Amino acid sequence: MEPKSLCFLATVLIVGLSTLVEGSKKPSPCQCSRLDPKNRKNCGFPGISSDQCFASGCCFDTKVPGVPWCFTPLPEKELEECVMEVEARVNCGFPGISPEACKNKTCCFDDLVPQVPWCFYPIPKEECSY
Repeated sequence: MEPKSLCFLATVLIVGLSTLVEGSKKPSPCQCSRLDPKNRKNCGFPGISSDQCFASGCCFDTKVPGVPWCFTPLPEKELEECVMEVEARVNCGFPGISPEACKNKTCCFDDLVPQVPWCFYPIPKEECSY
């Protein structure tokens, strides 16, 4: 391959990767603080800065030793009050409740995980922090 072709391919790769990083959104405080440290999945590399971590769409927290400091956030939800680990859900409904009936009770609804409450009480977002 010619040197010009290699330079062009390298430029395209760098521009593509920087676009991906710039397009990443910093996770909400609830997506980070509501994740049990023992459940953190590494999202960075040794020595990553908080800015680099957040730029890649990950959470950053150095307060807990022995676990990843740059880690994958909890999934984003329509309401931040509904962002939590499935183990933290407190039942707000009954088996077979519809999403509409659940929302009418001012609760959260998520039926993606079997054998856990699908209709559950929200947690005030004021309890979230970075």
